[in-house]
Amino acid sequence: MPIPEDVTGEEIDKDVRQELQSLPKTLADDVAKNLVMVARLLDEDPEGAYAYSRVALRLASRVAAVREAAGFAAYATQKYGEALAEFRAAKRMTGNIDLWPVMADCERGLGRPEKALDMAGAPEVHKLDKAGQVEMRLVAAGARRDMGQLDAAIVTLQSSELASNSVQPWTARLRYAYADALLAAGREPEAREWFAKAVEADRDGSTDASDRLAELDGVEFVDALTEDEAEAADDGEGGDAADEQKD
Repeated sequence: MPIPEDVTGEEIDKDVRQELQSLPKTLADDVAKNLVMVARLLDEDPEGAYAYSRVALRLASRVAAVREAAGFAAYATQKYGEALAEFRAAKRMTGNIDLWPVMADCERGLGRPEKALDMAGAPEVHKLDKAGQVEMRLVAAGARRDMGQLDAAIVTLQSSELASNSVQPWTARLRYAYADALLAAGREPEAREWFAKAVEADRDGSTDASDRLAELDGVEFVDALTEDEAEAADDGEGGDAADEQKD
């Protein structure tokens, strides 16, 4: 896989760079560059990120950061079995439980919501930081919905984090998930209220809460020009009317 000239490998996190020091320098540099490309492409081009992750994996499969990156790239391309295997490998290497929620979500992706719920009740959850615990709550609610348990999903999301007025990195997604669950349960007025709250917290546009809110309010977004008008404009038509108005 070609690496753009502006990628040096120095862009990666210092902790990952330290992990790579166990490798010969030239190899470490090559792995670092591929990991940079994984991170760069993960959101906009998951397939591209996956391809670079496979190169990094081939070069350094015994590095935990490489297994983790490969896991996220596989997860982004909905290769949940592969992602779960990579996350498990990374967890074995480091003993770190930060990946527990995304591992549980892989179980959902594999059609095993009951397994995801088992993981949500496991002792590992208590070792997660606040962000990880919120993520686990989101996964558990999703698993409940997978099983058709809408009321249970709503209850799962009800928490001190949901009730809090302070805005944290997870606030928008938590409020959005709660609004979506309420709407699925036919509780439209409450759903509208929580989509509005999600919009307030969504400072970087990580959700489509504003679109969902507009949809509930009956707002329709239409193109400024119809297809025929656009074609007429492209052909240079419609100028006569403008000229007549000037006259």
